[in-house]
Amino acid sequence: MTAFSRRHFVGAAAAGTSAFWIAGSPTAWAATAPAPAGRPGPDVHEKTVRDAAMTWRTLPTGWQQAPFLANGHLGAQLYAGQSANTLKLMLSHSQVQDQRGQWRGGIGFSRLPVGYFTLTLAGEITGVDWTLDLYDAELRGTVTTTRGSLAFSALVQNDTSALLISTRPTPGEEAAAWSFQWLRAATTRSSGKPEDYTPNPDPRAGDGFVEQPLLAGGGWTTAWRERREGTGRLLAAHLVYRFPGQVSEATADALRAVDRTLAADPDRLVDRHRRWWHAYYRRSFLSVPDKRLQSFYLIQLYKLAASTRAGGPTISEWGPWFPEVGNNWTAVWWNLNVQIGMAPVHGSNHPELDSVTSTFRRFEHNLPTSVPARYRDGESYALGHPSDWQLRAGGTYDVGAPGSEHVSDNFGNLIWALHNVWQSYRHSMDLSVLRDVVHPILAKAVNFYAHFLHEGPDGRLHLLETRSPEYANAEDCTYDLSLIRWGVRTLVASSKLLRNNDPRLGRWQDIERRLTPYAEDPVAGVMIGKDVPLADSHRHHSHLLWLYPLRERSWDRAGDRDVMRRSMDHWVSMQQLWHGYSYATASSMYSVTDEPEKALDFLTFFTDLKVVADCQMTVNTMYREGKNLALESPLSAAQSMLDMVVQGHEGVVKVFPSVSDRWADASIASLRTQGAFLVDADRSDGATRWVRVHSEAGAPLTLDHSVRGPVEVRDTHGRPLRWRETGPGRITVDLSRGATAVITPRGARHTGAGPRDVPSNGAWTKWGLPG
Repeated sequence: MTAFSRRHFVGAAAAGTSAFWIAGSPTAWAATAPAPAGRPGPDVHEKTVRDAAMTWRTLPTGWQQAPFLANGHLGAQLYAGQSANTLKLMLSHSQVQDQRGQWRGGIGFSRLPVGYFTLTLAGEITGVDWTLDLYDAELRGTVTTTRGSLAFSALVQNDTSALLISTRPTPGEEAAAWSFQWLRAATTRSSGKPEDYTPNPDPRAGDGFVEQPLLAGGGWTTAWRERREGTGRLLAAHLVYRFPGQVSEATADALRAVDRTLAADPDRLVDRHRRWWHAYYRRSFLSVPDKRLQSFYLIQLYKLAASTRAGGPTISEWGPWFPEVGNNWTAVWWNLNVQIGMAPVHGSNHPELDSVTSTFRRFEHNLPTSVPARYRDGESYALGHPSDWQLRAGGTYDVGAPGSEHVSDNFGNLIWALHNVWQSYRHSMDLSVLRDVVHPILAKAVNFYAHFLHEGPDGRLHLLETRSPEYANAEDCTYDLSLIRWGVRTLVASSKLLRNNDPRLGRWQDIERRLTPYAEDPVAGVMIGKDVPLADSHRHHSHLLWLYPLRERSWDRAGDRDVMRRSMDHWVSMQQLWHGYSYATASSMYSVTDEPEKALDFLTFFTDLKVVADCQMTVNTMYREGKNLALESPLSAAQSMLDMVVQGHEGVVKVFPSVSDRWADASIASLRTQGAFLVDADRSDGATRWVRVHSEAGAPLTLDHSVRGPVEVRDTHGRPLRWRETGPGRITVDLSRGATAVITPRGARHTGAGPRDVPSNGAWTKWGLPG
């Protein structure tokens, strides 16, 4: 047995818990210790993230209220059990899915339920006091019962995917114990479920493991074991998925993983875990006076890192979590959900989470399977949805063909997703992303569309009938035309940049030059397509992709403003059927059209838990549509906040471009923009005090600095830099790779200041169930 350390810590992080957690104990790890007297407290990164912790003073009853843990693979949620003396810990995994590719992805490659641990207590639960500490990515707290209490700490260890739960009972609850219940390995999706669908066989249960085979071969094993010291217990659990392969191999690997975890010093495992998360939060910083929104933003950063990692499965509708009763969204949705949910990874400076780029890099070979057989010419790609995380939409499904009897709303999925990958290139200026992923895949995605372009009497290229997602069929559909236009422009620019002498360049230039304009109404702006107006409320902004996020038109160009405003006003005038992401997208659109007050209004409407069309963000910042779990809407609202404080587009970096007058103060650090710039800035009393821009790639810098009046531009040592003014509040700066520019009001003292947690503009309530 591991010897006790001389260090002792009080488990104060359990928000009032007075139980002792002993460093070096075989069944517990050291709680976070407060800074010793006389030493500085936590830095601003740690302080703001710890302040954003979610709390529970009321027992959560399901995923809509529960705390959640994950590391991009293994996920867990804790809430009330089936009886008054139990807690349920739902276990799930982002890779656990079926492998019956003869059916469409939502069924054949469906995510599958795993099971749950039940903590059975002696007494009935009378109270809880829980804290989800985002900075440590740990859940700590106490459960009070009619017989005593139990203190616990839980995490999903970052690099080993081990579930670790330490429990310390008081007298009366010494017998508290965990048990595991498997769930049937069958899809919970009902839409399109074939009549001959058969659930996977029941698992084989052994001593400390459940082995779940799949009908297609392979499977997964959940293994667990407890280590005890007195009345204290440490539960360790692992899940191993194998396909292809033998499920018996998964069992052996899972049992070995549990043994390794329990043989290790828990303090060392936890220390590694915490160090990763602490470094994660230090990559960037955002502070605003609305502390509920600030904490919301930080929770989304936590949720993103819990949901996905570069090289791992990209984000599905549920992330790594599985709603207990399941629902229809059992796979990866590419018609909006991945694209908007993954958007914040770039601006928040977290390329280590960019699973979209790595997914296309690894699984490009599966894209031809979504193309109808007639068009599988080796030069055409498409992406059907739902797919699994390997881009497989199912062996019997293809996206169909424009103008045919099989018209779907899937034609644009691939190009829209590649816009996310292009953002990865633009935010890093890493030519390998452009050369190896964007350019080759985008060329084949555009080529698929090119099959269905035809020359009209006007000499323009027109598109056969397609479907604007979730609305109506139309020829010259705006959604598809905007993606084609962005695609060919990107291919032309990338071909020149890469100097690859691509023989298809002439064709792309011809499409760019002759592609028909969008159908337009003189009052309502851009329409759904030819002869198809937007006549009813539409939650999806598909017909406005050209405005955002593709940003084909720019508010900086006076000639673009009229159509942008008319189109935006018309869409916003009908909100009856909007969902959460509609409000987040509207907020971002208002940020890029110089309407900061409206941008904040639409963001806070959503984050204030308003219910529209039976859709609502939940108290734990998850999101429900009806009873269905989805992740993309809250994550896209994090992007809305980024769009308020920094933007990069068409070579122009804008600092505090859409900050409401209600936010007199704001502070940002290391937010990443196109051009591979890292931006720090401080706003105080409604004015920008200073801006600092670091160039990673040496790209040309045009900066809207938002500093009032004449400015000085210096390097980090206070030496003047070469710059020139190109418009009101806009300058260009000669900034080489690795160099930094500091912009201050003329005569102001050169600042080397760092980020600060700006003052709150009022009382606020923590997320969770704080009581």
